[in-house]
Order: sequence, then structure tokens, then C-alpha cells
Amino acid sequence: MNKHDLIQKLSLQMHPEGGYYSEAYRSSMMIETDRVGQKRSAMTSIYYLLTDDSPIDYFHINKSDIMHYFHGGYPVTYLLIPPNGTLQKCKLGLNLANGEKPQLLVPGGYWKAAVLEAGEFGLLGEGVAPGFDFRDMEIAQSEDFRQRFPDSWDQLAPYIKP
Repeated sequence: MNKHDLIQKLSLQMHPEGGYYSEAYRSSMMIETDRVGQKRSAMTSIYYLLTDDSPIDYFHINKSDIMHYFHGGYPVTYLLIPPNGTLQKCKLGLNLANGEKPQLLVPGGYWKAAVLEAGEFGLLGEGVAPGFDFRDMEIAQSEDFRQRFPDSWDQLAPYIKP
């Protein structure tokens, strides 16, 4: 399969963070939160695809924990910034001998970006708990990021949505 086949067969659409996605599951079980609108699905799951023509998942932060699963294609590199501000990198893929991981937990409150550094596509899955809601997500803004992370700005700037 190629990226066009995956986009069609998984009914993927462009995501505001970059890449393509489709929601595969949304729990009908609702839970109370302290967030805007209060109630959230207990869990949601999406397919997420980065491609050679849309290779960046731009920096954003989510209030929920997100488990990322590598499904296929080429490895995807994650850039993570926990609340302490220290930049971390992790590569999602199946080459365990080279340090790749098949899954990655990104706790709520971490800034994250991802990039497909080579190849036609990287296909991922994401499980979100409490379930994903756009009200719980914020996309990074250049000036804010430059002020928050001045020592890492040169590394982070390519992953801020223009």
C-alpha cells in the first residue's frame, strides 16, 4: 500500500496539527472532568498518518494522556517537552535493535511534535484517555514558544506551525 491507498481506505482527512487522521473509536461511556464542557468520552482512538508531503505533526499540547502505536511504514521521531522544559526525543518504529519503540506514552501536559524524517509514510494509532476533544488541545505559537524555550528555539522552530 502507498499513502494514497491508506488515505482512501482509512477515510483520512487533514489534521490541524499536520498529517492525516480519522477517528476509529469513541467510547460511549462518559466521564466527568474539570475541563470546559466537563464530560468526555472515557477513551478515543484515531489512525494518524504522516507522509512525505505532510511530514510534520506540529508542536501542540493536550490535557489527556495519549498512547501512540506504530502500525507501519517508516519510523516517526517524536520531540517531547515535559513540564520541566527539557527536550526529549523518541523514535517510533519496529527496529528495536536501533532503539525504536513500537509504542510511546505522551502524558497530558507535555508539548509534542512528530516528524517523518524519511520514506513515503508512517502510520500510527493513538489511544486518548480521557477521550480527545479539540477544546483540550493547544497548538504552539511561535512567539510564545520562543519565550518559553529560548535555549532550544533553533531546534524547535521547524516544528511550529507556520
